[in-house]
Amino acid sequence: MSEKIKSEMISRRGAFSLLGLAAALGFVMPATVLTLEDAEAQTTTGAPAPTGGTSGMQRRQERRKGRHERRAKRRGGGEAKQK
Repeated sequence: MSEKIKSEMISRRGAFSLLGLAAALGFVMPATVLTLEDAEAQTTTGAPAPTGGTSGMQRRQERRKGRHERRAKRRGGGEAKQK
């Protein structure tokens, strides 16, 4: 009973090898699954993007414009250069 069959024994090196392989697959598989889910979610409808941008983007542009104008006034430039 105390003797083990050689095919059932596994060395430390073999155990660590299997553990490393399992860890590597654990990192690769979620990335693959996420990539596939993202690819499915990014289907295009064929409609072009709006030229004015989203409402959030427009608000951001307005804030930037105001900041540039205020900065130009502080620096003595009078009217701000508009891009």
